[in-house]
Parts: sequence; structure tokens; C-alpha cells
Amino acid sequence: MSQPHHRLIHIAGLPVNVYTSTPLSSITGNVAVFFFLHGRSGSAADLEPKIQQIFNRVEVNKAEGGKKQERELVVVTFDQRNHGHRLVDESSIGSWVEGNPNHAVDMYAMFVGTAKDVSYLIDFLPAYLFPSAQATIDQWLVGGISLGGHSTWWLLRHEPRVSMGIPIIGCPNYTHLITTRASTSNVPLTPPTFPPSFLAYLQDTDAVGAAYSSDVGNPYRGKKILVLSGADDTLVPWVSSEEMVNDLNVGVKKVIVYPGVGHEVPEEMIKEAGDFIWEWALSVSV
Repeated sequence: MSQPHHRLIHIAGLPVNVYTSTPLSSITGNVAVFFFLHGRSGSAADLEPKIQQIFNRVEVNKAEGGKKQERELVVVTFDQRNHGHRLVDESSIGSWVEGNPNHAVDMYAMFVGTAKDVSYLIDFLPAYLFPSAQATIDQWLVGGISLGGHSTWWLLRHEPRVSMGIPIIGCPNYTHLITTRASTSNVPLTPPTFPPSFLAYLQDTDAVGAAYSSDVGNPYRGKKILVLSGADDTLVPWVSSEEMVNDLNVGVKKVIVYPGVGHEVPEEMIKEAGDFIWEWALSVSV
């Protein structure tokens, strides 16, 4: 299948990659924008083969019939904080075992910052992509791998404009994830490794801290979420996500935990992501 069209747009100094199935200038009607967030130690460029796979799945589903395409897909990527072209301190990307004593705060700060970048881009992207209002972005989607998956969960809680999330080998319970990792790394759960100010902010903002199982006050309710994880993942173990994901009260929820898969992204995960986007964001029954 043909390669997606790629355009680089600078938004107030932030380089943003935009991928479409047809030239951006030819798109009219309704549009779904999918922010795709890379993992720790990676960059936006790493996602290009997977973006191709997502567009391929859209074309396969479109050709199979049964549903017609209601809106165009636009995939957006950018380098996370302190990654890719934004790298300023490589040591702060590392974990405790890699020599970074500030791992707990650094990792949360990076993916929360990236989530806030997404909210910022939601504010300004329409003006850059469709300056003459030739198309309307009526759905905002987000997905990410590992660190990008953590950020996806954070956005699902805190950004009401995001209607779909696809966390891939990510975790909604950073508190459980990072304290478990500290224990296995022989790191004390005390200052300065876990500063009181950070713990207070984490308690207030962690994705797991919302009323995720409730009918009232639940920021996830009505959203569409596809969870893709590896059963044998030791870096982001499924046990840190399992309780929340099982009890999560949303509009549409699909959960796949792959036996024999560790902290990796097999092709089947991307296929599922592409199919989910087609099913719940791009198409309508004929």
C-alpha cells in the first residue's frame, strides 16, 4: 500500500509531524486526529512504520465493506519532553538501575509534560491544519507506547476533549508501578527519592486517582479505550494496571493481554489499534 503523506509543521517552535492518506490540502469534511506518542528513550521517528500499519488497516477495513468512512484520519507525532530533538539531559531519561536517582519524578514529569503538550496542540492544531476551515476536527484520539502509554492514560483522565485512548504497554496506576519498581530496585520510598511535594501531586493527578468505576464524577465514562499489554512484561507489569482496567467504567472498553509478550509491541497490537480506530472513530454502518 502507498506511504502516507507527511508534512512537518512548526507550532511555536515545536516540530509536529502530520500524516494523512491524501494531501492535507485536499481534506474536507470531518476529521479525527490521532496523537501517537513514542516510548522512553525513543523519538517520533520510531513510529513511522507503525503509522504506515495503521493507515494500512484503515484501508483494509474500508475495502472489506460493511461500513463506510465517515471522517478522515490524521496522525500526529512529536518528540516527548527531553527526547529526540528536545533532548537536554540524557541521564534523566534513565531508571534507578541506570544511574538516575530522580527516576520517579523525572518519568512522571516527562509524560505529564507531554500530555500537556497534547492539550496545547488541541488548542492550536485546527488553525495550522485547516486555516480556512475547509475541514473540521470533531474527534481527538490519543495512543502511545510505554511512556507514551502512561501519557495516554493521563490524558484520558485530564483532557475532556480526548474521546478515545489506546495505551500500549502503558500503565494508569503510576503510583503502583513506580513504588513496585523502587522496591525491586532497592530504592527507599522516602525523600529525597520521593519528595513530599511530588507525592502530593501524584496523589492528586495520577490516572488511577479518579472515580474510574463510578457513574458520577468519572472522567473516563463515555470514552472509548483499547488496552494492549504483555502478560510477561516485567518493566510495566500488568498487575499494576489490572485492577483499574478491570473496574473501569467507560463507553467502550477492549482489553487484550498477550501471553508470552514482554515489554514489546508485536505487529498484532498495531493491527488492533488500527482496527479500533476504524471501528469507533472513522466509520459508520452502511
